[in-house]
Amino acid sequence: MGTPLGKFIRTKRDSIQPECLGLERLGRRRSPGLRRLDLATRAGISVEYLARMEQGRDRNPSPAVINSLADALCLNSPERQHLRYLAKIASDECSVLVRPVPPSRRVRPSVLQTLSLLEPGVAVVTNRLGDILAHTTGYQSITRGTGLLDVAEPNLNIYLFTDPRSRTFFADWEDIADEYTFDLWQAPSLQNLEWLISELTPLAGPEFTNRLFRHAVPRRGALTLNHPDGHRLRLLRETLEMPMDAQQLTIFLPECEETAQAIDQLQRQPLGFLRSVQ
Repeated sequence: MGTPLGKFIRTKRDSIQPECLGLERLGRRRSPGLRRLDLATRAGISVEYLARMEQGRDRNPSPAVINSLADALCLNSPERQHLRYLAKIASDECSVLVRPVPPSRRVRPSVLQTLSLLEPGVAVVTNRLGDILAHTTGYQSITRGTGLLDVAEPNLNIYLFTDPRSRTFFADWEDIADEYTFDLWQAPSLQNLEWLISELTPLAGPEFTNRLFRHAVPRRGALTLNHPDGHRLRLLRETLEMPMDAQQLTIFLPECEETAQAIDQLQRQPLGFLRSVQ
């Protein structure tokens, strides 16, 4: 059985055409992209060792090997970071028994206080699993009527893949689904990731799992939302990482004056106060 690390290396190897690296395409190939020999030679490792990594039989490569593979595969910065993370969790899997457990939903009081200072702006606290942990009334106003916040413990991934309204609400649904599934690889822990996968897979099926294991680094641009009230919102996102909590504070800013006016109209409808959904 392979590992996410091995699958990512194989996926990237298959996606590179030999001609792009100045290599000749010799004879018929059983698979697209680089041969294992081509990549091993470029990375300075043996073909046998590369095969063990791709097949999940070697789960503890050194940082030097990971860096050499990143160079050989011509990975960009986000892809390099992802490769290093997959190497880390492959090593962790060797030393711990992965049992699915939900992550903590607690938000520190100081984070909630910071969030309150952003009122009436649009902001939300999430974790890498897509759990919505706290939000401003501004966030509530732009998601009202979409179903996202209708449950006790809202989760963006569950909403994306199980609620048909999400495909209308998120104008670029495919891109957003790529973003949130890719971010699952940065889950607070392996146990947390396994928990969400075990919860979501029976509901979402191959559409979710195929996207998750494709390991495609997403393009993150402006967020376009189709509000049920008829407004089309174009939002810029600024995300502040909180490593000690494995959480993020995301602030949404209008990209244009039309969006700013639409948000102002939506916020005029009373919605209550800052809400924590722990």
